[in-house]
Amino acid sequence: MNYNNNYSHFNRAELIIGGKEYFDLLLKLIENAKKNIHLQSYIFSNDYTGKIIADALKVAANNKVDVFLIVDGIASKSLSHKFIRSLQKEGANFKRFEPLFNCKHFYIGRRLHQKIVSIDNKYALVGGLNIANRYNDLPNKNAWLDFAVYVEGEIVDNITDYCWRVWKGYSYDDEKYNTINNLFDFNIPESNKCDIRIRRNDWLLHKNEISNSYIEMFHKAEKKITILSSYFIPGKAIRKLLSHAAKRGIQIRVITTKRSDVRITKFAEKWLYDWLLRKNIELYEYKTKILHGKMALCDTEWMTVGSYNVNNISTYASLEFNLDIRNQKLCEKANELLEEIIKNDCIKITKEYHHKTKNFIKQFLRWVSYQFIRIVFLMFTFYFKRKV
Repeated sequence: MNYNNNYSHFNRAELIIGGKEYFDLLLKLIENAKKNIHLQSYIFSNDYTGKIIADALKVAANNKVDVFLIVDGIASKSLSHKFIRSLQKEGANFKRFEPLFNCKHFYIGRRLHQKIVSIDNKYALVGGLNIANRYNDLPNKNAWLDFAVYVEGEIVDNITDYCWRVWKGYSYDDEKYNTINNLFDFNIPESNKCDIRIRRNDWLLHKNEISNSYIEMFHKAEKKITILSSYFIPGKAIRKLLSHAAKRGIQIRVITTKRSDVRITKFAEKWLYDWLLRKNIELYEYKTKILHGKMALCDTEWMTVGSYNVNNISTYASLEFNLDIRNQKLCEKANELLEEIIKNDCIKITKEYHHKTKNFIKQFLRWVSYQFIRIVFLMFTFYFKRKV
């Protein structure tokens, strides 16, 4: 099956804001599942949010729905045997992806960073949200800012097939999960139809499709690019493309987070602020909560949403999964939302503002953080051989 360039056309998509909106929808989809559920997540926590999702999966499995839950072997290592056994006891299938000390190849940087939910081969959620409290709205505590897209239609057949291949460990033995879709079940008005394509990054399988989407965006944009990224540390190739696009007169806006859950990455990001500002790239810090979303919008005509961060770990190491979507109505809605976020929840980082936050010690710490992150990237992405 070719995931590379072709858009599918008979689809509907909706942008979902993280928090209660996302988890209410996820629970509804799980509760209404009839045939199969694939859930793939980087982090699945044994907290309130993790438990309510796990309980819903148990009920579905008890109702003879095929449940396949796969989580990253390192990021979700805290899941207890008791938690896992309780899922399996009810009939759910569970796997860890490449656990650190129990894997065929020591690819420590190749993590299952994608976040995908596929239900009954008809409905799917793709985005940046893990299954944990910090991505959910709880009493007296708001969720981190994150996004997903909810999709219906023929693209979900491809998403389900991909989930099945990941579950099977890419064993191409002609065994394919039954993902035949009845498209006549969908009544999608012409104005709501979306062109959607799957985009994957997986260094081991020579997949660099999400990065190529960003390259295409920088080359083909006519007016404006808006990038929202939680860990924005672009490598040399992306910085070169950013610079060329800015020279062409493209308005480029980058929204990062003011407070990060990984403080060293924020220091490293700030080391790049001088470069970004010199290239006349507009820079904004989201100040209300922690920003965890990953989205880019080009000319309010097409957008990409998923798990991909603009840095070399996402480019050269992790399994990442995005959807590219072409639909003017949806993209205009996304643009309005980003405009509102910039206006109400962001600080604009001007040259003057940035200069006030700088001194020798801070700049030195930022430089050290950036160099440390570069070393980590090299450790996570350099290997002598490639074997699945």
